[in-house]
Amino acid sequence: MKVFKAGIRREPGFLYFIDKKGDVCKVKMARGGSGSKSKPVVLVKAGIKRQEGHLYYVDKQGDVSSVKMSRGGRKKSKKVAKKAKKSTKKSAKRSAKKSKKRK
Repeated sequence: MKVFKAGIRREPGFLYFIDKKGDVCKVKMARGGSGSKSKPVVLVKAGIKRQEGHLYYVDKQGDVSSVKMSRGGRKKSKKVAKKAKKSTKKSAKRSAKKSKKRK
């Protein structure tokens, strides 16, 4: 979803991003251990207000777009259930070992 129409023309070898203030910046990409000695250059003062859980980027048309972040992994409720199963298995194994030692 388009958030801000900036119309930026991209140059090869530069990284384009949205900074903490919500402005569109560019910086020279580091290649082969050379490192980036230059500071970011503000291209457009957009002042974008970020929403939590969204990813903001400069799209192919040079405009700022946002997408809801997809979070991988399993649901928390399943993890809690698995941990409970593991703890009961471990306690059963411990009690079995104790009973063997007593004999």
